[in-house]
Amino acid sequence: MTTEHPAVGAESPAEPPIELPADASGTPHRSGFVALVGRPNVGKSTLTNALVGEKVAITSTKPQTTRRAIRGIVTREHSQVILVDTPGVHRPRTLLGERLNELVKETLTDVDVVGFCLPADQKIGPGDTFIARDLQELRSGRRGPRLIAIVTKTDLVSREALAAHLVAVDRLLDVDEIVPISAVEGTQIDVLLDVIAAQLPESPPLYPDDQLTEESRDDRISELIREAALEGVRDELPHSIAVVVEEVVETDPDGDPFAEVAPGQGRLVVRASLFVERESQKGIIIGRGGSRLKEVGSRARAEINQLLGRKIHLDLRVKIAKDWQRDPKQLGRLGF
Repeated sequence: MTTEHPAVGAESPAEPPIELPADASGTPHRSGFVALVGRPNVGKSTLTNALVGEKVAITSTKPQTTRRAIRGIVTREHSQVILVDTPGVHRPRTLLGERLNELVKETLTDVDVVGFCLPADQKIGPGDTFIARDLQELRSGRRGPRLIAIVTKTDLVSREALAAHLVAVDRLLDVDEIVPISAVEGTQIDVLLDVIAAQLPESPPLYPDDQLTEESRDDRISELIREAALEGVRDELPHSIAVVVEEVVETDPDGDPFAEVAPGQGRLVVRASLFVERESQKGIIIGRGGSRLKEVGSRARAEINQLLGRKIHLDLRVKIAKDWQRDPKQLGRLGF
């Protein structure tokens, strides 16, 4: 069997050039994906919310708060930046921890830019060095992503300390840009967006202009409940908390179970289960006489009301899923 090849020098049919949107000045439009990575508690979720301009990722002082790759979408005149807020890279002690680290690795292979977050108020440590090595290896590939070092929490240090930290970051890893920011104060947020956009490929928008996240309504609700439950708990309990929204239903405000209710005209009920791993943890979450669970419900309800733009009734149940962080079947049931 023979294979025919075009003659040397023969002209092959040229594909028509892809026309990209541009304004009257000829400025091309850029769109792409940007993964925010770093150790736990370096400010990735706070930064995501600051860049988007709305709360799309929960925040907490507890490590490993982020458990999914949460996408936030920033649409501007000449660019659309799709941020991917990833879990903090850490030394895993459970199957859940291993899966979260794998999630980060998978995310990094599928983005255009990586934003490596390093807090200004903490010296570069072994965790940062470990991530830097992985990123350097990732960049060595022909199609490796662009790399931006984002120095977070600049509001917590002096100018002199910040300058020294920037030098240390520069020595840590070969990056395309280094941008110091404060998400809390909004310092250099627009500058960071400009730097990110310049690294993205020319492309039309990938999402509608008014879309801010890819997260579903129920996922956002479950995260807001978990955020409320994380407040004030200590030791290992934060890692043991998981939340599943069972249903969101519109009911008759007078309690008639057979009445037909038009959307937006009834009583919106959110039923959710809050899972922990042991009976003792269940008691901590509920509190004496149910006092702590009421606080969690009140805090979460206020956030969910704001998210949905209307008042809701929140029905929270606390359940035990024994050692779910180490059980593959239970991890699957809980969405991991």
